[in-house]
Amino acid sequence: NDGYFILRYKLIAGLHRLSGNGSLYPTKVKSRRLRWDVKPSEMANNTLNPIRAIVDGMKLTPNPDKPMIALSIGDPTVFGNLPTDDTVIQAMKDAIDSQKYNGYAPSIGYLKSRQALANFYSSPEAPLTAEDVILTSGCSQAIDLAISVLCNPGDNILVPCPGFSLYKTLAVSMGIEVKLYNLLPEKSWEADLKHLESLIDERTSCLIVTNPSNPCGSVFTKEHIQKILKVASRHCVPILADEIYGNMVSCSCPSLASLSSDVPILSCGGLAKRWLVPGWRMGWILIHDRNNVFGPALHQGLVKLSQRILGACSIIQGALESILNNTPQSFYNNTIGFLKSNSEICFNELSTVPGLNPIMPSGAMYLMVGIEMDHFPDFKGDVDFTEHLVTEQSVFCLPASAFEYPNFFRIVVTVPEELMVEACGRIREFCQRHYRPSSCNSNDLDQ
Repeated sequence: NDGYFILRYKLIAGLHRLSGNGSLYPTKVKSRRLRWDVKPSEMANNTLNPIRAIVDGMKLTPNPDKPMIALSIGDPTVFGNLPTDDTVIQAMKDAIDSQKYNGYAPSIGYLKSRQALANFYSSPEAPLTAEDVILTSGCSQAIDLAISVLCNPGDNILVPCPGFSLYKTLAVSMGIEVKLYNLLPEKSWEADLKHLESLIDERTSCLIVTNPSNPCGSVFTKEHIQKILKVASRHCVPILADEIYGNMVSCSCPSLASLSSDVPILSCGGLAKRWLVPGWRMGWILIHDRNNVFGPALHQGLVKLSQRILGACSIIQGALESILNNTPQSFYNNTIGFLKSNSEICFNELSTVPGLNPIMPSGAMYLMVGIEMDHFPDFKGDVDFTEHLVTEQSVFCLPASAFEYPNFFRIVVTVPEELMVEACGRIREFCQRHYRPSSCNSNDLDQ
């Protein structure tokens, strides 16, 4: 017996050491680090915002003799000419005064707020209940959660080109491959369906459809949406529908879910654009899954992801029902009317500028302009072109290389009308200065 206790003591002594206060700790198996070696994670290193990467590298020195006109930022509040409606502000004041929304909300949002959204967006073709709604911190978090729940590292997603840069930023950081499918400027930015379908393989976990489009300002017709849905249905690929600009259109714009008979859809939206409050960070995911393709597991996955960090602001959740139900139709109509008018001014002004090919938008708040770079030999590409436009004319348009679509630039049409006219005049002056006609070659002379 004594031998047993001696052996047991030696084993314990070998596995533990006695601390100064008498507690026991396991003996360290590995030696301690000899020097500091703290590095950023692979996720951090793989995170890149293409817009910031390009814009931060540009040499932007405005002409001191001309006040700056920034047509680059997709924020309708920048110039102060597009305030939100008074009913929206009052809803926020009432929510604050009630003192009911100062605490933590459920991770997916208050039931009352989710029910209000379900009622607002539900239709006979695409019915919704509160259980189909997840509230998020802006549409960006909604997109983040949707990609995260649908995709694993090594999967691939289909992203429109040109398209919103956030999709790639999020996907690449998570080890997800991005495949770009072309939009066709000559067809008002319709998707190239043959190209899209050619990219699908067994690891394709998500098709992203942005309608209305950022950066194009285009709106797909009902017939074109149905063709996209047929491709997704044929290959059993779910759709992430980025519909943050839904209803900000001058034409008919049905939601993807309202036209889908079998393709499951996660529709992402928010208050930011239609209600002109991007800083309020209120977004949502609407889960359309009538054939139970997603099932309870995916819904629970979204719930779990939303629990990582509590998202949507509780006060705005408290105001949401009133915002949805009490904002007058005239507010929406006035916003759409202004954007349509400014788009027409910009399109008409730039259509007569040699070397530029604007494409008339039908929604959102953007207009894309093609640059015939052969006629502008002073510049290496769209980044160089827009950089010099700032230097000479103090007009900043976003080069479409930021959307992986070179030789175009994007204009935000939310500026006051007089600034829109002034900016177009400066762009005309810039192009007239640098435009060069095509040089005649031998073939031209022979003809």
